[in-house]
Amino acid sequence: MAVRTRSTDPAEHWWRTAVIYQVYVRSFADANGDGVGDLAGVRAKLPYLAGLGVDALWFNPWYASPMADAGYDVADYRRIDPAFGDLSEAEALIEEAHALGLRIIVDIVPNHVSDRHAWFQEALTSGPGSAARELFWFRPGRGADGELPPNDWKSEFGGPAWTRVPNPDGTPGSWYLHLFAAEQPDLNWNNAKVREELESVLRFWFDRGVDGVRIDSATMPAKDPALPSFGPDFTQSAPPKPHPFVDRDDVHEIYRAWRLVADSYPEPKALIGEVWLADPERFAAYLRPDEMHAAFNFDYLNCPWDAGRLRTVVDETLAAHAPVGAPATWVLSNHDVTRHVTRYGRADTSMGRSPQLHDAPADLALGTRRARAALLLNLALPGSCYLYQGEEFGLWEVSDIPAEARQDPFFFRSGGADPGRDGCRVPLPWAGQAPPFGFSPIGATGAPWLPQPAAWATQTAEALDGQPNSILRLYRTALSLRRQLPDLRGGAEFGWTETAADELLDFHRGDGFRCLVNLSAHPIRLPEGAELLLASAEMSESGRDLPPDTTVWLRA
Repeated sequence: MAVRTRSTDPAEHWWRTAVIYQVYVRSFADANGDGVGDLAGVRAKLPYLAGLGVDALWFNPWYASPMADAGYDVADYRRIDPAFGDLSEAEALIEEAHALGLRIIVDIVPNHVSDRHAWFQEALTSGPGSAARELFWFRPGRGADGELPPNDWKSEFGGPAWTRVPNPDGTPGSWYLHLFAAEQPDLNWNNAKVREELESVLRFWFDRGVDGVRIDSATMPAKDPALPSFGPDFTQSAPPKPHPFVDRDDVHEIYRAWRLVADSYPEPKALIGEVWLADPERFAAYLRPDEMHAAFNFDYLNCPWDAGRLRTVVDETLAAHAPVGAPATWVLSNHDVTRHVTRYGRADTSMGRSPQLHDAPADLALGTRRARAALLLNLALPGSCYLYQGEEFGLWEVSDIPAEARQDPFFFRSGGADPGRDGCRVPLPWAGQAPPFGFSPIGATGAPWLPQPAAWATQTAEALDGQPNSILRLYRTALSLRRQLPDLRGGAEFGWTETAADELLDFHRGDGFRCLVNLSAHPIRLPEGAELLLASAEMSESGRDLPPDTTVWLRA
């Protein structure tokens, strides 16, 4: 395999146009046979990832963790979880990836840590009023005996956002805040020690060659120190009250400081935010020149398979990013949402994750056809593109995981009403006719940590490699062609063809490239005189009719 060179020119700003592949280590590849993916498994697959044609790898948290929330409850940022390997193995992985031309992005979770973190353990033993407790949000309860939570905030996983702890003498004591699971106490970012520690964590990983960080729940670390209750009139007040913990103005101080850290390296590091906000101006504020470099585009992820809606979200995305000069991002799946092959096969194709649609029927053949078309659409739009592991295999959401096998806090805190996110986290199928499908080595002692469906025998990398028109072959071809086409790889002008039919997306990049996506139920005639570069599905015999749910790349 030819080795791709990595530019060391800081002016290149690789994150602006990169294709970034998300690696969920626990489900990627298991080298030691215990049923859990590990860094050794990833290292063995690095040539595969380089051959796929991506530019960078984003790793979900690989740090030491009790895994109450799949690693987003970090106990120690400077250690690798033993289930995945150790620090030396992570360092070797970074070096080997760089040698293959792949950059590395790691996940940082600023809002909270694990309840097993040394800081929180000290806070529990130190008791009320201690300096250790000032690193978190400990407060006395309401009611005659402090038996009620300090306010009415709810956890993102359901239920109250507060848990009471005993005093050192065993009597009922204070409550601590956790906007997610009880095992994830929120950090107090008003404390200088918290700010210094997380900046030190950034330097720890940047010094080891990491090229960027993805910032989890980026809008949530800053809290109103008064911790006010929402009350019944919060959303109806005029003017609306500032939210006490989402998108507060002071959160930007955190990321301006992080940007100084990122820019202090000879090759600046990238900051990429998980920013869920409906207001485009508030969203863009995170992308100002002195803050993050990019943020995930959740409006696009949640958009239904509809030409008008897609065109609107593309326009709004580009308009929101233009004033701050930031690149747009395009993503269809990740570790938190229903896989898009399933979403696109439903009657309701919107919503990245909707518990109400969990059991909705899905036409997987239709979903796969649309997923193939969506890939070429994503790769043709200006900006960067994120892929979630396994989408290149055409994997669908696994909806029939037994209750006893599920591990997501959403499932448990909702009493099973919310199936959670396990269905998109099932270990990948690499080869063979039956589970574990090459995820674990022959003779493995442990079954995959989540059960794989038998029907995935048709979706292994091995099976798809042998099919000339498979979705895996499409990914490789499209990524290779995108790298070769200057109009796609650079910042070529984007514009719609105004005469396009209502159910057709038709746009150009620069003067030489054109992309058409047919979202109608009938074929649409291709323009005359254009050379067909790539199609997401088989074309008509004439080659001039664009079938439904198909995307083509044309040379004008």
